Amino acid sequence: MNKVVKFGGSSLASAEQFKKAARIINKDEARRYVIPSAPGKRTPGDTKVTDMLYRCYNLATMDDEYEEEFEEQLSAIRARYDEIIAGLGLSIDLSDEFKTIRTKFSQKAGRDYAASRGEYLNGILMAEYLGFAFVDAAEVICFDEEGNFDDERTNDVLSKRLSDTSKAVIPGFYGSMPGGKVKTFSRGGSDITGSIVAKAVHADMYENWTDVSGFLVADPSVVKNPKAIDVITYRELRELSYMGATVLHEDAIFPVRKEGIPINIRNTNSPEDKGTLIVEGTCRKPRFVITGIAGKKDFASITVEKAMMNADVGFCKKVLEVFEENEISIEHMPSGIDTMTIFVHQDEFEEKEQKVIAGIHRSVEPDFLELESDLALIAVVGRGMKATRGTSGRIFSALAHANVNVKMIDQGSSELNIIIGVRNHDFKDAINAIYDIFVNTMI
Repeated sequence: MNKVVKFGGSSLASAEQFKKAARIINKDEARRYVIPSAPGKRTPGDTKVTDMLYRCYNLATMDDEYEEEFEEQLSAIRARYDEIIAGLGLSIDLSDEFKTIRTKFSQKAGRDYAASRGEYLNGILMAEYLGFAFVDAAEVICFDEEGNFDDERTNDVLSKRLSDTSKAVIPGFYGSMPGGKVKTFSRGGSDITGSIVAKAVHADMYENWTDVSGFLVADPSVVKNPKAIDVITYRELRELSYMGATVLHEDAIFPVRKEGIPINIRNTNSPEDKGTLIVEGTCRKPRFVITGIAGKKDFASITVEKAMMNADVGFCKKVLEVFEENEISIEHMPSGIDTMTIFVHQDEFEEKEQKVIAGIHRSVEPDFLELESDLALIAVVGRGMKATRGTSGRIFSALAHANVNVKMIDQGSSELNIIIGVRNHDFKDAINAIYDIFVNTMI
């Protein structure tokens, strides 16, 4: 058995959290490769080390009058690590590392370099505490000249490096470009690093340890005490992540999916919880008809109506080109025989709405054009829906009972998800109504 374990910032925010993570690692000999994030918040009002590093680097690039503030910020970052070192009883000294960081900052090494130092330093401490080898991610995670992740080269380099290393700590979030310049993934990118390492070592399991016991059926800020999801497929997860579920970085799915490696989302503070297992496919029957509910608010819709639209070859293409010309991304596009509706992010659309309206009129000469704002989209996702009749009907019934007016409903051809459009002010009521009928009452 061979496992890769990634620990999020909240799981490594303090010496006590470090000790919890170490106990988890040492409890299972199969947990051989560790991916640490930078220290997160110790308390709700605390600041993440990555944010401290960004601020410190910004001060380093300013005029000399900010020198004192820069030194104070760098000392505050140093103090965070010294506190962890003292709490773990380590004898390691990071003075040389911080001298290098100060020099690199003064040389304007870049924001990516600055941000990556949180994971880099935490990796050094984790390796020292566990007695594992330390492997700098800049030496094994490769980006090309344009800053795009180089999957093939990384897999070759990483596989060779770890083939002779039975236990190692590889910092998350960053790698390097051909010239050695440090390059980071987007925020939360340590999840991606863990997935890349799991693929390279042909892991049996990728455990992602965070501060929640896996995925929940719905957002706990919307639904009170929602149930946990035991097993979810990659496809279901992609649908939910796209609509706002954020326990795992959505790009972390791809490397392990190619290898059929399952991901287990676990809770560092409750290691006895089984968490959520993310898999390519499963014969396990889900607990509920639906797997999860997620949604986003603040959309606008543009409805274009024209008689015999379906007979006008290229009609949809002409309309979509107007949005493309104005650099507005499209979220959803349900259509009828003589109508099509385009859902877009309201804040993106508002600045260019008149240009878009004029462009549509010039392109297709519609009979009628209507705009609506303050809309929300909700995705009801579940592999169990395919084998269950009347799912859409039950959703309509639940929403009607909750006095929620449905602006749009659309089911994908895979029967894996149903998208519902409602008013912003009905968002919470709609999710609670759907959750209640499928989870609480299981009708």
